[in-house]
Amino acid sequence: MITKKILIFGASGQVGRYCIRRFVKNNYKIIAVTRNAHQKGYILKTQAPIGYLDIVEANIFNEDKLIELISKVDVCLNLIGILHEKGKVNNFKNIHSSFPKKLAEICNSKKVKFVHISALGIESAQDSKYASSKINGEKFIREIKPDATIIKPSLVYSVDDNLTTKFMSLLSVLPFFPLYYGGNTKFTPIHVSDLAELIFYIISKEYYSKTIEAIGPEVLTFKQILQILLKCIKKKRLLLPLPLTLAKLSAFFMQILPEPLITKDQINLLKYDNIKTENGLTNFDIGCPGKLKFEETVTKYAYNWKDGGQFSNLLKIK
Repeated sequence: MITKKILIFGASGQVGRYCIRRFVKNNYKIIAVTRNAHQKGYILKTQAPIGYLDIVEANIFNEDKLIELISKVDVCLNLIGILHEKGKVNNFKNIHSSFPKKLAEICNSKKVKFVHISALGIESAQDSKYASSKINGEKFIREIKPDATIIKPSLVYSVDDNLTTKFMSLLSVLPFFPLYYGGNTKFTPIHVSDLAELIFYIISKEYYSKTIEAIGPEVLTFKQILQILLKCIKKKRLLLPLPLTLAKLSAFFMQILPEPLITKDQINLLKYDNIKTENGLTNFDIGCPGKLKFEETVTKYAYNWKDGGQFSNLLKIK
């Protein structure tokens, strides 16, 4: 018996796919929104049994389509976010501020529950466009739909991520790796399965009108994260502190790539710790702790980046 219908924006991403699998186990029906059903459909179709998943291609800035979709469901879950801007439309303001605002307005008018994924560690980062856009998005939601729940995860990782996999690819071939701000920035990495479990917990228990910080079970510095990744792929590399001037210069050139390794905005963001705030309500506080530890979990898929692994580079550095 299907219990509820959930509309997921960003369903084809790593968090979305884990959420689909978690919800259909408990007989929720999912409407997954994607920009390109032909390209993403084959990925999404494998996530749920027949009858539990509808895949809809839609322009997220088409208000009439948003109203149509939200009118069909009990809960709207927004997972959409970008790390760098692409063109005039896919910019931080549109994706992180204007779009969540519109969802909040429609959900409020249609009496649909709303869960929004934002980010941890953004409150102090006023010099980051990414952080400012996220903060504005949260502000709009709180003003328009006070009963919404906002989830603020730290670094989210998995075998399908764009974090550990990218770093392991670089560490497998580069003779050294730069440490921005000395590598001292702190994070509380949360595995995507723990985040999906938290989202399920909140929706199934109707835990609304909250802002929840989603964190893993340990605090790690950026340097420690790199050291763990090197250990997992059995490599030795120099981790060198990079002067801020050089860091920003390197980011200036990297951000012109189609998929930049790092941008000037991300350099600014790295100044600020990504950990629980002093008075913040966390997933641990509400009885849904992050359980998976970083090293133990990454080890299970890091073999792909070891010598001879699927993603090991032909360039060998001893």
